[in-house]
Amino acid sequence: MKAAIIHGGFDVRVEEVPDPVLLEPTDAVVRVLMSCICGSDLWPYRSTGPRRNGPARIGHEFLGVVQEVGADVATMRPGDVVIAPFMWSDGTCPHCLAGIQTSCLHGGGWGEDRVDGGQGEAVRVPQADGTLVVAPVAPDDERLPALLTLSDVMGTGHHAALAAGVGPGSTVAVVGDGAVGLCGVLAARRLGAERIILLGRHDSRVAVARGFGATDVVPERGDDAVARVMELTEGLGVPHVLECVGMQSSWDTAVAIARPGGTVGYVGVPNGMESGLPLRTMFGNNIAVRGGVAPVRSYLPALMADVLDGTIDPSPVFDLELPLDQVPDGYAAMHERRAIKVLLRPGR
Repeated sequence: MKAAIIHGGFDVRVEEVPDPVLLEPTDAVVRVLMSCICGSDLWPYRSTGPRRNGPARIGHEFLGVVQEVGADVATMRPGDVVIAPFMWSDGTCPHCLAGIQTSCLHGGGWGEDRVDGGQGEAVRVPQADGTLVVAPVAPDDERLPALLTLSDVMGTGHHAALAAGVGPGSTVAVVGDGAVGLCGVLAARRLGAERIILLGRHDSRVAVARGFGATDVVPERGDDAVARVMELTEGLGVPHVLECVGMQSSWDTAVAIARPGGTVGYVGVPNGMESGLPLRTMFGNNIAVRGGVAPVRSYLPALMADVLDGTIDPSPVFDLELPLDQVPDGYAAMHERRAIKVLLRPGR
């Protein structure tokens, strides 16, 4: 079968790899219907140093059809459409039972330690019962792209909104106009936010944000962005801030626009945090910080129900669709900011 392999910086190739097979009785083999490229996939893609462990499978967002299950798998059968969260987990360890499946004692990441990456034609899924969520749809359902977002970006945006304490009537600011930030806008609206300020400057992304419920857009950056948000909020700041980038500059902005007593919900993967968090400002203004890696497996059932009944449709974050054979073009498009998020279809 074919799969995406990262060889090094700016070097992703589609190659022939062995077909997946069951290795444990808790495994399932899933034929991929759709996968996608994540902004976090760009970090290794942009790396200029040699890969420590050589070429590797890549991709952690996919959905597909179950082809085969191990003897101990009880919650799915061949033919079921399933959504895979961006990490696999057993669903039974203390962390999983507490709803933090991303810290599963027996789980891990896609593409690690003999586990297939999601950007391929098929995947062996460890701990299938604890990982996969069965979707009651057909393999050709038009809502599959929206369901695919639940594997990561929609669940991650939702995590940011929950961590920031968003609820009915809230005023919210979202720092970052990538796919996660845009889904954060949609998540805030879903939770009842009344005013949603997006900090973003790219026209195509702003258009998606407006469709998702953004009421205000701040295209400025740095001190100018802070001044603009303060102007929009009569100098008070924002009680609920979603940090969806992970850079030093985005963190500085997020804390600076937070209202005294407010909360920053963060999901941006930390990168380049030279100065760390502005603790003096946070301390003086009683600003709380919550968030981290999103346990999207916890959120999947409720978000899936909302997708299926039409309450939300996160699929507009996909603005470029390519066959798996063209995955290098997809990485280049996202790196060059010609695409928000690339959807991949094996065999198309």
